[in-house]
Amino acid sequence: VQLQASGGGLVQPGGSLRLSCAASGFALDDYGIGWFRQAPGKEREGVSYINIGRKFYASSVKDRFTISRDNAKNTVYLQMNSLKPEDTAVYYCGRSSRLIFSEWRAPHNYAYWGQGTLVTVSS
Repeated sequence: VQLQASGGGLVQPGGSLRLSCAASGFALDDYGIGWFRQAPGKEREGVSYINIGRKFYASSVKDRFTISRDNAKNTVYLQMNSLKPEDTAVYYCGRSSRLIFSEWRAPHNYAYWGQGTLVTVSS
């Protein structure tokens, strides 16, 4: 089982990025997949989650971020628009259970994590 996160970079405030989480060793649509982020000195926080077509967002990113899944490519995406400096963090994708819905924000519900990709929002 592997998750490969990519797509991070440096972007100006108001800009956009699309993160990718490519999975291998399992089929993405059999599991819940979440995006988390961790800023320096802060705890890892849930950003968004997709499971059996249901999508969840943290209040801080709702209406700016969109999670989607391409089963043919076995990849989950996080489209991030209207980026703010406070979105700066290392972003991780993780694999949860298909049974997890309302508890998606809890990191202990994820058995596998990708390596992280750095997003820096700065002028």
